[in-house]
Amino acid sequence: MYRHAARLVSRATVVAGRVRPFSTDIAAAPAEDTAFTEAWKKVSPNVEPPKTPMSFMKPRPPAPASIPAKLTVNFVLPYQSEISSKEVDMVIVPATTGQMGVLPGHVATIAELKPGVLSVHEGSDVTKYFVSSGFAFIHANSFADIVAVEAVPIDQIDASLVQKGLADFTQKLNSASTDLEKAEAQIGVDVHSALNAALTG
Repeated sequence: MYRHAARLVSRATVVAGRVRPFSTDIAAAPAEDTAFTEAWKKVSPNVEPPKTPMSFMKPRPPAPASIPAKLTVNFVLPYQSEISSKEVDMVIVPATTGQMGVLPGHVATIAELKPGVLSVHEGSDVTKYFVSSGFAFIHANSFADIVAVEAVPIDQIDASLVQKGLADFTQKLNSASTDLEKAEAQIGVDVHSALNAALTG
């Protein structure tokens, strides 16, 4: 299903027998918004016009004519790069809408991540990370950029500390008296529950 959808999206949209380019394609993206620039110069000819969003947009990477055999993954944290331009078979990300498998040729997507397990599949080898939150950017050219606020390999998680943290935050949630205390305690419960599920699942 994903491969079929990717073929449709990667070749743009055909309308009435002609291809409608995306706004970020090289031919379709003007260097600047000329109508805005001309209007600005009429009002304020001595001041340089400000940049518009279009001037900051980069061309969309070209989609290959055929679907590659591998998915190229970049997985970064604020303080280090976990995976850089690595070719893999599949990644499964914990999106807020549910677990999402990404294969080569996946339709272009942006997914918000929730606390959960990110798994990277290379043949029979599977590497699992627990991520706290972040975003996955899936590009039409079979590249995936995954950005997480915090991540740790599953095998480095101490199950006893997870159980203790879950108990502590559950107690804080039950005794919270303000909305802020409730929200902070609920975040702690959610993260430790997801950690516990990652270890037991």
